Amino acid sequence: MPRQQDQKAYLLVLIKFCVPLILSGILQQLYNWADAFIVGNAVGEQALAAVGVAGSVTDLFLLSLTGFTLGLGILFARQFGSGAHEAITRALSVFTVLLGAAFLAAAALGIAFSGPLLRMLDTPADTFGMAESYLRIILTGIPVMAVYNVYTAALRGAGDSRAPFFSVLLSSVVNVALDLLFVPGLRMGVNGAALATVLSQAAMTVFLLRYSRRYAFLRFRLAGWKAGRAVLREGAALGVPPMLQSCTNAAGNLVLQNFMNGFGTQTVAAITTAYRVDTIIFLPMINIGSGISTIVAQSCGAGRRKDAPRIVKAGLTLMVAVSLGLTALVIPFGGSLIALFGVGPEAVAIGGGFFARIASFYVVYGICMSLRGYLEGVGDVLYSSLGGITALGCRILFSYSFAGVCGNMIIAYAEAASWGVMLALYLARILWLRKKGG
Repeated sequence: MPRQQDQKAYLLVLIKFCVPLILSGILQQLYNWADAFIVGNAVGEQALAAVGVAGSVTDLFLLSLTGFTLGLGILFARQFGSGAHEAITRALSVFTVLLGAAFLAAAALGIAFSGPLLRMLDTPADTFGMAESYLRIILTGIPVMAVYNVYTAALRGAGDSRAPFFSVLLSSVVNVALDLLFVPGLRMGVNGAALATVLSQAAMTVFLLRYSRRYAFLRFRLAGWKAGRAVLREGAALGVPPMLQSCTNAAGNLVLQNFMNGFGTQTVAAITTAYRVDTIIFLPMINIGSGISTIVAQSCGAGRRKDAPRIVKAGLTLMVAVSLGLTALVIPFGGSLIALFGVGPEAVAIGGGFFARIASFYVVYGICMSLRGYLEGVGDVLYSSLGGITALGCRILFSYSFAGVCGNMIIAYAEAASWGVMLALYLARILWLRKKGG
């Protein structure tokens, strides 16, 4: 009975921690939706496809950033669980400087080589110019997002998931207002949508920096940077594997974008728009997994490692309920969601078919995120990352191998099959750890 009570208590903790994460994630995607919705309806389907293609390149930067800060979040949670507040200050200072400088350089390279990157993707000629100009503007906001993600990781590691929600709420309001001003108002096209996104990202970063000052241990200090060699090694050990996975995922997504482009502009518009919808659909599952990872890491930092299985069981209960609910929502209404973005009837039909196939496997994806959160929370980030990379490789292999049989719907089938591969790998690892007594 005490164990059942502990599991219920952890379920409540997860819900309390994850709800702001989910809401902030939804709001963060809403300004991407706002770009697509306003661009699609005010400029046209070709502009919408251009934003989608440029987004696949931007993901190369953002996914590597969020991958590294995923590992940082585990470090911050461990430090907070053990009461090592001074160590949090050192880690925050070190990685604010390091990641800010690294992604400033990366953004400059991306801007310089935006044209060749888009040509590598076989970007359709009728969308190339718009995609290039959109991409160059969007990349100017990457260094700001580096600082934002470090502070978000620190706040979440300390158990504060509300601050990122409030910052994203501000950003969403600013983004929608500027989208309406720049795109239909000043007729700036895709450039206006990109500028609105960058300015809204700057607004939420400034808000979060000011909010963080209420915590003494979340104030940037140059002394923290000078004393940060040890924490740099520890943060890199946790951050590099998920960063490499995220970079690999982003590179794999470029390969898949190139594969998708071969089906034509209507398929590109349909599937990239479907992925915008899917990104929000996935947020509850991704953030429940993140919540499991954070709470498991806090427990390990506090010396309560034996609580980890009960935390993940509580998370699985919540995850299965949420993923089944999302399946019931998306299958009948997926096509209608695609239509909101101003695409034509054929693109709506393609997007609806994609959702009818992929949504049946949401529960598999949800369980994967729960098990991944458990593994990362106990520090097994290397295996977690390798499992994700292996699943991506299988997805690419399935896509090219069965395209002749399934047509453009192989995009859905290959993704679902890759989730099955990832689930098998994570289950095998947990059973091995259990047998080993870890």
